[in-house]
Amino acid sequence: MAIPPQANCLYAYVHVPAAHNKYYMLMARALMGFGAGNVAVVRSYIAGATSLEERTGSMANTSTCQALGFILGPVFQTCFVLIGEKGVTWDTIKLQINMYTAPVLLGAFLGILNIILIITILREHRVNDSGQQCKNTNFEEASTDEPHILQRNIDQVAVVATNVLFFVVLFIFALFETILTPLTMDMYGWTQEQAVLYGGIILAALGVEAVVIFMGVKLLSKTIGERAALLGGLTVVLAGFLILLPWGSQLPKVQWEDLHNNSVPNTTFGETIIGLWKSASERQNEPPTGCPVEQAWCLYTPVIHLAQLLTSAGLLGIGYPACNVMSYTLYSKIIGPRPQGVYMGWLTASGSGARILGPVFISHVYTYLGPRWAFSLVCGIVVLTITLLGVVYKRLVAFSVRHGGIQG
Repeated sequence: MAIPPQANCLYAYVHVPAAHNKYYMLMARALMGFGAGNVAVVRSYIAGATSLEERTGSMANTSTCQALGFILGPVFQTCFVLIGEKGVTWDTIKLQINMYTAPVLLGAFLGILNIILIITILREHRVNDSGQQCKNTNFEEASTDEPHILQRNIDQVAVVATNVLFFVVLFIFALFETILTPLTMDMYGWTQEQAVLYGGIILAALGVEAVVIFMGVKLLSKTIGERAALLGGLTVVLAGFLILLPWGSQLPKVQWEDLHNNSVPNTTFGETIIGLWKSASERQNEPPTGCPVEQAWCLYTPVIHLAQLLTSAGLLGIGYPACNVMSYTLYSKIIGPRPQGVYMGWLTASGSGARILGPVFISHVYTYLGPRWAFSLVCGIVVLTITLLGVVYKRLVAFSVRHGGIQG
């Protein structure tokens, strides 16, 4: 928890060294990455401090707060634009407060506030899966039944399978975030600025939708269970990517048309909407837009209509939050009433790997093969994931239920 504030302060002072500033910036970002690992500790603590009945709701509440952070973060960053690039300088401590440093300074302040709250308010305690208080975190003085429970083995097949499921869930959403900007630029002839703006609006809307889903999934899981909710979420994700597949005969606007002639190409629904915001003088000064002719698939792949994209995004906004919270809720229950820090570290590492590989995968496949191949492969991955879930479905049960300590 102490690493992110230091990383943010380093970022705010990256202008001070006379040379090698870029390396200091990279160091600051790397430290932020290390600090992000505290989410594993948070999940581990929640798993140890809640009973099986409380676990899903607590995990969903944590995910809701995280989603709110993802929504409010860009909002605050947008507000800080009003400070401007120059901003103000505090010469005594060589601190520049501008649109670039204000967000990290706010992050440092909130990080310090977190540390204060942890020291002054948080009191560590641990309960077993039934909700009975344990005397300490190592279970050395626990009840006579618990040592026998703890000596039993964790279902490692279920652990590995859940890590794979969590990897795929984050892999899919990471690649959707990555492809949103180039996809809208290619399909609707949006400029980069427009694609970033409207893409940000779409992702912000998904964040709001995720908050609602996180709240609703708590109630749904009590009725149908975590496994069924996870299966339903994956099915919705699959439907979202199936809708995103190109259909029909209308082709996207090709970029070379802007360069070689003044003809008016067939416009898509998305282009028509954006065209209402443009004046004739703006069009003359804009760089070429549309699907680059260097991407051969632009010449034969049908356009993905804006209605398809928005419908797909809406379905992903339902499926992803449900899969996310259900996967690590199941994971914590599978591990059982023991310290979960190492296991949660594996799960977090799995998610981090997904956020690295997802963008790399989709960028290469989309650029060279086009959206039809890219999203077809994603659909194939989701189908394989659903198959994996079906194979291990009966093994994804709580540790105490599996060993007969609690009735499932």
